Amino acid sequence: MLRQTFAALALALLPALTQAEEGWPRRIEHANGTLTLPAPPERIVSTSPSLTGTLLAIDAPLIATAAATRSRLSDDDGFFHQWADVAHARGVEVLYPDLSFDIEAVILANPDLIVVSQTGGDSAVEFVPELEAMGFPVLVLNYGIHPWEALAKTLGHATGEEAEARAVTRAFAEHARAAGRAITRPAGSVSIISYNFYGSYGVSKPEGAQARVLVEMGFEVTGVPQAAQGLVQASREFDFVSHENLSAAISGDTIFLLAAEPEDVQAVLDDPVLANLPAVKAGRVYPLGATSFRMDYYSGRAMVDRVAAQFAE
Repeated sequence: MLRQTFAALALALLPALTQAEEGWPRRIEHANGTLTLPAPPERIVSTSPSLTGTLLAIDAPLIATAAATRSRLSDDDGFFHQWADVAHARGVEVLYPDLSFDIEAVILANPDLIVVSQTGGDSAVEFVPELEAMGFPVLVLNYGIHPWEALAKTLGHATGEEAEARAVTRAFAEHARAAGRAITRPAGSVSIISYNFYGSYGVSKPEGAQARVLVEMGFEVTGVPQAAQGLVQASREFDFVSHENLSAAISGDTIFLLAAEPEDVQAVLDDPVLANLPAVKAGRVYPLGATSFRMDYYSGRAMVDRVAAQFAE
């Protein structure tokens, strides 16, 4: 039933293929109000690496993006691994490094559209009034509450890449379903956990971004059980708990680890706090890959392929 619900949501995000595209100028509703663009943008800059992947996926004319701090999640330029190769191949430049907003760099790029995240560590929303006062068109999006498919739809509308946005969204769903049909899934439900990811511990909600991908593949994702809801300290797509309460928050028969590689699994298997969990006892703990921390077209496909390889028939 849950899978059918997500399938219906995905269909709702996709206009009919025969629908006529809107002409220019056009109005785009976004998190900061309404933006009117006179023509398709040709020089887009992204101040949010978390939104850059979706811009690349729909083949938007991206010329530069803010770069993250170099880490296991990014390459030497601060580009997230899931889309770094595509960005370099298309000649995308570093707008500024280490998520340190640089208004002079933005001005020098001379963009005709600036994409900004409303929330998150890469948000530059506080600088939007200044950018707008200079005459720059600014599109503000919230990846914390909207799935990448919905963001692709909005960005497709703003860039004139509606057809490409529909195509990649449809291709992604078809890829996930096909991968799910080709594997033997473990019996029972699964939990997706954030284990010591930048010091946090949490369990994905069934409607979370990573959970939706697994549901598309045919898995049953379970969240924090009702009896443990009182242990939740913070909540968004994941319910976060203290380390000592993590065991009570996990109810899945199999565990998937967010932003994890194979070498990260042993820490979970060796954790005495989790030792009595059936999934841990049976060794049913699997990594989703380092790039699974943020879902977009590229990281989502990588996650699907990782899961499929682990349960290939």
